[in-house]
Amino acid sequence: MPKQKLSIVKIGGNIIEDDLALNAFLKLFSSLKGNKILVHGGGKRATHMASKLGIESKMVKGRRITDAETLEVITMVYGGLVNKNIVAKLQALQIDAIGLTGADANAITSKKRPVKEVDFGFVGDVKNVAYNAINKLIKAGFTPVFCAITHDGNGQLLNTNADTITSQVAIGMSALFETSMYYCFELNGVLKDINDKNSVIKHIDTNLYAELLNQGIVADGMLPKLENCFDALNHGVKTINMGNTSMLTNENDNFTRITL
Repeated sequence: MPKQKLSIVKIGGNIIEDDLALNAFLKLFSSLKGNKILVHGGGKRATHMASKLGIESKMVKGRRITDAETLEVITMVYGGLVNKNIVAKLQALQIDAIGLTGADANAITSKKRPVKEVDFGFVGDVKNVAYNAINKLIKAGFTPVFCAITHDGNGQLLNTNADTITSQVAIGMSALFETSMYYCFELNGVLKDINDKNSVIKHIDTNLYAELLNQGIVADGMLPKLENCFDALNHGVKTINMGNTSMLTNENDNFTRITL
């Protein structure tokens, strides 16, 4: 029997920060056919809230250092403010959403990142996705909405990269479903020329990826995203799409599709 399809969609902080963009995205997400999971970050909102509370946000190469105070802010902002706001908006669109951290239903366990050149603090690297537990929620008719928080199984919450959560959940769920991943951000896709918004590379496979790396076209923030993508494809995920939110409609074909 063929596997049912499951879409796993990730949205970034720029969409979350803009109420109009968020509402437009959630409308598109709610009209996606079939089983679906939403993953969101909220870093910009967390930085803003931290500064209101007089807590300085420290970043190293775009990744947040999460000390105990910062973890409290992240838990409040990701798990509370942002997550519940999204869940409420989805309910208004007749999607029976359920907001989760990785600790809920023991869905995503992580281990604290070891200290090497940098001590990232309470940051987790995903160890296990309890796909059967998540599937129980889907089977019961719920749409899971994960924020970027996991736990270590010993009572400690951990800040975890939302892109990584998306790919690890997609890998885990591919044991039961034919999974497709969607990374929604403000660009139209992976660009050949960062200064030309329309220079979208529509299809990237392993060979072209190697070429793009050689030519230095893929660099900076796009590197970890694409590494995640190919890791996911090598571990059972069917297709990955990257681009702006309009790729969730059938009308738009101007985005990047990634396959092996």
